Amino acid sequence: MLKTVIFDCDGVMFDSRETNRRYYNDLLTAFGYPKMSEEEVDYVHMHNVTDSVNRIFKHHPPHRMDEVHRYRLNLDYTPYLSYMVMEPDLIDFLEFARSRYRLAISTNRTTTMQPLLHTFNLAHYFERVVTALDVPRPKPAPDALFDILAYFGCDAEEAIYIGDSIIDRQHSEAAGVSLIAFRSPDLPAEYHVDSFTQIRQLDPFAG
Repeated sequence: MLKTVIFDCDGVMFDSRETNRRYYNDLLTAFGYPKMSEEEVDYVHMHNVTDSVNRIFKHHPPHRMDEVHRYRLNLDYTPYLSYMVMEPDLIDFLEFARSRYRLAISTNRTTTMQPLLHTFNLAHYFERVVTALDVPRPKPAPDALFDILAYFGCDAEEAIYIGDSIIDRQHSEAAGVSLIAFRSPDLPAEYHVDSFTQIRQLDPFAG
């Protein structure tokens, strides 16, 4: 029986591709580097900020990477929130789910997750929010899902994860949690949907 629904953030709750593009390109510009390739945009869309910065600054002198990370820690993320596009049926799904299941988030975001939730008035829906800063190993390691399962006293078979990338597949599989692939038809998963409205029709939610 399904007890816990766990969400990824980027690519699931929000279309954040343009936000990520602008944020990381601004970091590169500040240090005189060209903008990201589409392959790099794909990478930063799935990975945590430390790994993403290290990847796009891979040709930067190693001894200066501390300077890059200091700069991004002091860069105000608030203006970038305006480029986040929330899924239109997310709120309806959260209202449906909140009285039936325990709700949580497992994300590779770090310090930006809480401001994002508060900006869009979503924080009250989620009992547990685990970011890349909250566990020893970020996704695709299963640490965040293990944290959430332990917090709720829930078995892996009683939870489901909504994600959109191969990182999410590896993350859920390592924890033994079924995956709903969100707008990712080619991603190996137990279920595939194109909207939150469709999730309500899946067998685990039928009860």
